[in-house]
Amino acid sequence: MAGHSQFKNIMHRKGAQDARRAKQFAKVIREITVATRSGLPDPAMNPRLRAAILAAREVNMPKDTVERAIRKASGAAGGEDYVEVRYEGYGPAGVAIIIEGLTDNRNRTAAEVRSSFSKHGGSLGETNSVSFGFDHIGVIRYPAEAASEDEMLEVAIEAGADDVQMTEDGHEIVTSMQDLMSVRDALEARFGEPRSAKLDWRPQTTVSLDEEKARSVLKLIDVLEENDDVQAVYANFDLSDEVAQALSA
Repeated sequence: MAGHSQFKNIMHRKGAQDARRAKQFAKVIREITVATRSGLPDPAMNPRLRAAILAAREVNMPKDTVERAIRKASGAAGGEDYVEVRYEGYGPAGVAIIIEGLTDNRNRTAAEVRSSFSKHGGSLGETNSVSFGFDHIGVIRYPAEAASEDEMLEVAIEAGADDVQMTEDGHEIVTSMQDLMSVRDALEARFGEPRSAKLDWRPQTTVSLDEEKARSVLKLIDVLEENDDVQAVYANFDLSDEVAQALSA
């Protein structure tokens, strides 16, 4: 679910994270591979690789696994050649969904994503068919103890951030796509490495779902996330606390 704040009240449905760790690692390694090949294998000189390494730490990937993935991607043989893809469509109850992926076979991935939509009450649309309803932004996150609320706000705004909020998970700094890396570097110089720094699709409006519709939407999103070629899924729904509790019962 890519860490959207509107999903925080249902993230516990993922329960057994350990059972998903191998799949999480595979997705992060795929991003490290693409990031390494997009520039230098040195994270200090490659902003995308630095972001991928942060993502690896978020899922507790061992350091030697990260280093091995970088070495493999920067070697002569190189392994698989992945391309970035994005799909957009509507799920049950008209929920707008954006899927980002990395694939070595566009035709296979497109067919699998289309099939997932069809089998679970949705329909795959054309590129940009739903993304107009989302803002493509940068999001940087720090734990609450990294700084006071006022200090984080002052430094972030001075660095060019658009917004700073204190959430139950800590500080959330929002930037434009273009300013993500420069703001991250400024904050890192002051507060140390962030918990995460990545691009995000944030819906401009959300659709409230009852329990039945929520189960249908979450089933589709689970199926999409299980696809090895899918890196992240974004959607514009929200759940009340009552519905979230019912789903976790």
